[in-house]
Amino acid sequence: MATSHFLAAAAATSSSSAAFRPPLRFLSLPPPSLTLSRRRPFPVVRAADADAKETTKPKVPENAPAAGSSFNQLLGIKGAKQEDNIWKIRLQLTKPVTWPPLVWGVLCGAAASGNFHWTVEDVAKSIVCMLMSGPCLTGYTQTINDWYDRDIDAINEPYRPIPSGAISENEVITQIWVLLLAGLGLGALLDVWAGHDFPIIFYLALGGSLLSYIYSAPPLKLKQNGWIGNFALGASYIGLPWWAGQALFGTLTPDIVVLTTLYSIAGLGIAIVNDFKSIEGDRTLGLQSLPVAFGMETAKWICVGAIDITQLSVAAYLLSTGKLYYALALVGLTIPQVILQFQYFLKDPVKYDVKYQASAQPFFVFGLLVTALATSH
Repeated sequence: MATSHFLAAAAATSSSSAAFRPPLRFLSLPPPSLTLSRRRPFPVVRAADADAKETTKPKVPENAPAAGSSFNQLLGIKGAKQEDNIWKIRLQLTKPVTWPPLVWGVLCGAAASGNFHWTVEDVAKSIVCMLMSGPCLTGYTQTINDWYDRDIDAINEPYRPIPSGAISENEVITQIWVLLLAGLGLGALLDVWAGHDFPIIFYLALGGSLLSYIYSAPPLKLKQNGWIGNFALGASYIGLPWWAGQALFGTLTPDIVVLTTLYSIAGLGIAIVNDFKSIEGDRTLGLQSLPVAFGMETAKWICVGAIDITQLSVAAYLLSTGKLYYALALVGLTIPQVILQFQYFLKDPVKYDVKYQASAQPFFVFGLLVTALATSH
């Protein structure tokens, strides 16, 4: 279910934390109330020490860029304006720009179930599921990813909130716990609301959360391996939210498992897009992202191949099940993506990554909906 991320994303590249203090241990973290009572040294984070009874105001980095976009800051993307408002900084860490795929995945799952109706109750259920998948669990995923990426961000994007010291480590840890517990709580609520004998949505949320953790955190740190990490990311952004939406209104079926697994391969390709901008830091820290392992030219073609071949394979699957018009619609939505890949991404994946994703991904997500509608008939 959309829960991890669900995981995510659009998501930043990882890093080795060996040069810093021992990494945060997910299962042994003290409760937020205890964590807030002390500060631990961290060479990159420059948050000011404060008395436990005093409020520490986040500081803007002294060497921050002069210009930046407030819009980018609220979305959590590059080119963000430097902020000292703690709530804007907290929102930035959750990267709202990464929420829509999860929200859309829930919508696709609901559509694929064939049991969603435009009633007040069904709409309310879907909204709660979207809140669980997007702001809560994807926000958790992005925040914990930034926490474990603080050393690589100090190389690639030193003005991000954590490496710059705009938010303290205690505040980050508190945010991680609050978002995680809120997401799991909403998952449990949805199971009760749907009358499930087995709490499937809660366990999807829990599984996605654990996947998010091992994606970012040592010792497993899946993102250190370009193939495994990016596939896990794709599954979290496509498979899990779809399963959650479908489980909320119906039951999961074998054809849905096949289709979402295929689409997770496409998600792998989309995840690679974000690796190009971090190639310098990844190489410095010995991380085997695909652009580092294969070079930029080869990685570009692996990326677009995973995206395009997956969608054409799904179209072939729909055709084999007698869904001719849905198959043709999916092919029609894939063609503009190929054109935009040649126009932007294959020319310069670093310079045009945002422009490519903004222009091509809407066709991809509409293809997901076409597939969901095809399976509901």
